[in-house]
Amino acid sequence: MTNLNSSDHRGLELAVDLLENPSYAAKVTNLIGGPIEKAITMLPDGVSEKLVNSTQKALSKAMDLAVSSLDDRYRGESADGAHRLLSSVSGAVGGAFGLLALTVELPISTTIMLRSIADIARSEGEPLSDAGTKLACLEVFALGGAKQEDDGVDTGYFAVRAALAGAMTEAARYLAEQGLASSGAPVLVRFLSKIASRYSIQVSEKAAAQAIPLLGAAGGATINLLFMDHFQNMARGHFIVRRLERAYGKELIRETYQRLASRN
Repeated sequence: MTNLNSSDHRGLELAVDLLENPSYAAKVTNLIGGPIEKAITMLPDGVSEKLVNSTQKALSKAMDLAVSSLDDRYRGESADGAHRLLSSVSGAVGGAFGLLALTVELPISTTIMLRSIADIARSEGEPLSDAGTKLACLEVFALGGAKQEDDGVDTGYFAVRAALAGAMTEAARYLAEQGLASSGAPVLVRFLSKIASRYSIQVSEKAAAQAIPLLGAAGGATINLLFMDHFQNMARGHFIVRRLERAYGKELIRETYQRLASRN
């Protein structure tokens, strides 16, 4: 068994901190001045049920548009700041019009976030032309969205990856054979449904915050900035782990990760 060198060990420590301590809901709570769970209960009837469908459609459009537009040949740092700026502009528009703009703004902000996630993946050595990388980018939207107290919900980074593993393997096989031309294929719809069910938890938090009238455009921009920052953190941790798995093997990285996580 090969031990991690000091640099990679520090990288894994960072990944554990990012992935096991997601803070989006806490930051939103600080912004709106009250528990986000209470704000969610104040959403109009029927909104929560529509969010899963909206998030799945947004993820499907983002998969078609975002990943393929990045250049594998570029090897610089990820453009996190530029993507935060674009996300803030999108959020300002959404905040100005409240829930009425959610169905329009969500696909835009999701696509911007997926571009950023893919950019981070590339910066960690992932080949964006690979079907597995494309799905790993979408997988990020499922991270950090489950609440520890929810019965029957897989929590923790590796628990979420395990829950998605079967659907992801099928989807990767399909993409390798068929490409992205048929994103409505049942195997891809099943995978996206699993992602959407988790992503919609955080979309609900975002929608609840943006529905507060006093926030307006400035508040919407801030909400989206927090949203982007959260998923950039999830992506950075995720692709650090995947990079280290390629270098050291999945078993060693998982064991070391879990040992580090148990100390938190």
